[in-house]
Amino acid sequence: MSEFTIDIEKQLTRLGKDIQDFVERIVPLEDKGHDFTPSCDIIESDESFVIKLDLPGLSKNEINIALKEHVLTVKGERAGKLAEDETYRRQERSTGVFSRSFALPENVNTAETEARFKEGVLSVAMPKTDVPVDATSIPIK
Repeated sequence: MSEFTIDIEKQLTRLGKDIQDFVERIVPLEDKGHDFTPSCDIIESDESFVIKLDLPGLSKNEINIALKEHVLTVKGERAGKLAEDETYRRQERSTGVFSRSFALPENVNTAETEARFKEGVLSVAMPKTDVPVDATSIPIK
């Protein structure tokens, strides 16, 4: 891959993140606030795409994955829970509602998509195919 192609890809990734941040500021997800944006990696191989999201402190039951019109959306909430007699002296770990959406390429077989949650990392693996087949939800293993 040429240096020019890599630079364009970086610029498009940055533009996509800026657009998502802008939309999320204008259209809030819920009244509870939106302070938590999990970091993610998107990995491509000859056979598949894999999206990995860092979701420490959550269980797989607190995560929702949906597919609609070739857009994968991961939603959930990480709550900061304190006992009645506790108050924060410092709070650096982000909490709140989150939602990340990813436009999927046309050559992804969403019907064979697998999601796994282990040690705070959600991995969504999507095989490539010549004949796309759509799905609407993905269970987390």
